[in-house]
Amino acid sequence: MEKNKCCKKTTHRKEEEKKTINNRINRIEGQLRGVKKMIEEDAYCNDVLIQLSAIENSVKSLSNCVLQNHLYSCVTKDLKNGNLEIIDELISLFKKFNKP
Repeated sequence: MEKNKCCKKTTHRKEEEKKTINNRINRIEGQLRGVKKMIEEDAYCNDVLIQLSAIENSVKSLSNCVLQNHLYSCVTKDLKNGNLEIIDELISLFKKFNKP
């Protein structure tokens, strides 16, 4: 499989789901801006690292939210329609999630 190859599939998301995801992304962007400001203001490394860890946890939480929605919507639909290729897609996805 090509690196950075994007699937041609799409996912229809309800407005509430989009709003939730966008709110989380906005929070993460705010956290990143905060770290940038900390660097500009010569904040102590330990404090910066703690904030970076918080950002990492926020991104993981968002990823888990999107994954959960994917399992309940896209994967369920594909399995009901007999598309077992979705299992290979999930295996590949989990391998990417579990990279160090």
